[in-house]
Amino acid sequence: MITMIVGTNRPGSSTRKVAKHVEETYAALKVPLKVIDLADLSPDIFSPASYIEKPKSFHPFSDAVIKSSGLVVVTPEYNGGVPGVLKYFIDMLKFPESFERRPVCFVGVAAGTWGALRPVEQLQAIFGYRNAYIYPERVFIPQVTTMLDANGRLNQQDIVDRLKSQAEGFVDFVERLQKTNLRAAK
Repeated sequence: MITMIVGTNRPGSSTRKVAKHVEETYAALKVPLKVIDLADLSPDIFSPASYIEKPKSFHPFSDAVIKSSGLVVVTPEYNGGVPGVLKYFIDMLKFPESFERRPVCFVGVAAGTWGALRPVEQLQAIFGYRNAYIYPERVFIPQVTTMLDANGRLNQQDIVDRLKSQAEGFVDFVERLQKTNLRAAK
């Protein structure tokens, strides 16, 4: 199973809308996808005591990462970088097993011109430090508000095609690295 991390807790975010497309893309490929939405984190994880002992409410989040065959991280760009809640989430996960030799790919979402290039590069450094296997095909979605229609659906076929291409390639990458078949019965 692949796990997707929606890298913000901001209500009504464009990141969540793009993540919905990613979720549908994996469903069309018949690949199980578990979604971790950081908006669902319990407030108790933000207590300073959480560094010492993780609250039980955090266990489903950390277990989903540990049990995943690969991770898809959908991140917005906030102030030229990774959202604080995403970095905090990463910091709360078990070291080193959360990312050690785990395939990961990135989708960047931004209101600006570069499509979250900065936070994706920052995340590549963090995940590389944690010995993850980084899939090289990244998808950047610049000026995301113009890429979404009134219903929050992506309206640019080239972006939809890039997300599909990334998902297909990532599934193959994960299967080759882990020698597993993620796809449902064909």
